[in-house]
Amino acid sequence: MTPAFYADYIADLQSLLGQVDVSADDLQTFDVHIELAAAGSLIVYESKRRKGLTDSLFYGRPKGSASNQKISKETAFNAVSRFFSLGQFLALTDKASDTLRLSDEFPHCAVRISYRKKGSPKAQSMVMVFIGFNDEADALAYAKSIDAPEMLIADRPYNGKRIYEWK
Repeated sequence: MTPAFYADYIADLQSLLGQVDVSADDLQTFDVHIELAAAGSLIVYESKRRKGLTDSLFYGRPKGSASNQKISKETAFNAVSRFFSLGQFLALTDKASDTLRLSDEFPHCAVRISYRKKGSPKAQSMVMVFIGFNDEADALAYAKSIDAPEMLIADRPYNGKRIYEWK
């Protein structure tokens, strides 16, 4: 089974995150929650806009630490942006979210976003878990190395009960 690649999807996601970060007033509402695990550390980027007010929280947990520490918006955004700049991505299925344990060898990122642009009749949302790789060859090697390759999304768009592309 060949897994589906998500580099194009991530490029669009990075553009949306840039819009949330820089020009949030273009969006009527949004709720962004991103958890990035890389090299044993955790970075969390949370931002929510409702009724014209934006509330945000950015924190991280360094490798080996048991407690979270508040970080700047720029630090959180830059970490997520670096992840989104990797060469290729695979995504997990609903089944994998319960059983597959991801190692620190490859950065991975859980993303939950809902938003509505001004003037748009409805909101869009997505929930996905991505694993980042340098290139397609690394992604394919990873897919072949795991015990349960069916835990990776093979067909796009994916719409499971808990993990789904845009709807």
